[in-house]
Amino acid sequence: MENNYNTYSRSIQCIMTGYYDYVLGLIPLTLFGLTGGLAGAGLTITQAVPIAAAVAAGVVAHALFVRSPVSASTRSGQADIDTATNVSAPNAD
Repeated sequence: MENNYNTYSRSIQCIMTGYYDYVLGLIPLTLFGLTGGLAGAGLTITQAVPIAAAVAAGVVAHALFVRSPVSASTRSGQADIDTATNVSAPNAD
């Protein structure tokens, strides 16, 4: 009889959470959690929602511009072959 637990444990080991997984979790957590916390602290909902939305926008901006999602070759300073060698100059006619 074959051991089926080995395949299951290998699939569990492949699950990894990265930075962008945390960002995707932080967006709704920030919107709902911070809105609820600010509303509980005495602010009105109309004040708490824009504040929480600004924080969520800051999380998204950090993910896009500070830790931008680029490929490993671009991150190491190497340009892609398609963009570096196969580019022709446009006509100025």
